[in-house]
Amino acid sequence: MNLAEILRQTFSTLRAHKMRSFLTMFGIVWGIASVILMVGLGKGFSRDQKERLKTIGTGLVIVWGGRTSSQAGGYAAGREIQLEARDARTIREECYLVKNVSPELRRSVTQVSPFNSSARPVRGVWPSYQNFRSLKTSEGRLMNEEDEAQARRVVVLGVEARDQLYPGKPAIGEMLSMNGLPYIVIGVLERKRQTGSYGSGPDNTQLFVPFSAMARDFPPSRPGTYPGWINNLVFEVHDPEHHEEAEMQVRRVLGRLHHFEATDKDALFIWNTMQGSRLVQRIFDVMTLFFGSIAVTTLFLGGIGVMNIMLVSVTERTREIGVRKAMGATRSDILRQFFAESVALTLFSGISGLAVGIGLSLLMASVPLPEFIPAPVISSWAMVVSVLTLAIITVTAGMYPAQRAAEMTPVEALRHE
Repeated sequence: MNLAEILRQTFSTLRAHKMRSFLTMFGIVWGIASVILMVGLGKGFSRDQKERLKTIGTGLVIVWGGRTSSQAGGYAAGREIQLEARDARTIREECYLVKNVSPELRRSVTQVSPFNSSARPVRGVWPSYQNFRSLKTSEGRLMNEEDEAQARRVVVLGVEARDQLYPGKPAIGEMLSMNGLPYIVIGVLERKRQTGSYGSGPDNTQLFVPFSAMARDFPPSRPGTYPGWINNLVFEVHDPEHHEEAEMQVRRVLGRLHHFEATDKDALFIWNTMQGSRLVQRIFDVMTLFFGSIAVTTLFLGGIGVMNIMLVSVTERTREIGVRKAMGATRSDILRQFFAESVALTLFSGISGLAVGIGLSLLMASVPLPEFIPAPVISSWAMVVSVLTLAIITVTAGMYPAQRAAEMTPVEALRHE
């Protein structure tokens, strides 16, 4: 029996059992589409979370004062470490692994515009802070070095702060009274899709002013503070691959200035966003692997369905097999015939599954989705895994029923009712 005859009989059999063939193929189609979609969604979540982490800042480390856990330089353990503005200046001068640094003062003060009022958090920072914290304006400009050097009363508004203080009104160049002092609005930030923050909340809700103006106009008022005291330090490392060395370099400088050992982990509380980013990446890698495993399991279940249908087909066509063998069909003819039917089912199902999976991924990427659902990322390795799994299914689901049919003797087959 030649190839053309095998293909003709295969398609004839599939047409004769359209519904059964469709239901059998659906399991494979859904399995492959699931692999592409599940892995794509896992990668989409991972990419989306990376982008959200970037809104906090890139290569970022935030440092708060802690409490010493050991004696050092004649000072007792249990001493509170309070950071100062001079710490940021020393780090900028001495820490070559640190690219940028800024002190940070945070206060909640009353703000009054001609249209509304609020009591939102205000952050006093150096201009370099705006770059490594990924602050970008949709209107106006950011603070510059002259604003800091001259302690100008200028303010940059987060988008939610602008919406409250200047609802539907232009804000740039307008006066904003903060604790009774006149500040000029010079910029409005772009809206951020921010899932994490530190201190007083997401950037959309904040107001930003020059550190020098903040220290003069709104000095810290909590007990135990003094001129020069700051809430925390924020710095950006030159090379994220050497973030741990940069962190230790800062610990050594601050340890010298505040008389504690650099190895005293309790003296400073440090949030290293690069470590957090790696942890999040591992979590989403595991989640993607879990999604992919579920989808591959679904695909294997579809393969079991193909084997089951082919075994049913062998049973139904037992007399046909006997007649064909009696008329001279060889064992290899029967084997090729039933194996070809299995290959046809899985091949058409596989192509359809790839098309459905890729099509749904592209469709989801092109339509507006809720903010918590990312667009799937089409993964080449997911498609490779799907094709390899499909090849395994084709061999295992097709060969056993085909061998069972080929091993029947003509006499036994013709006796079957």
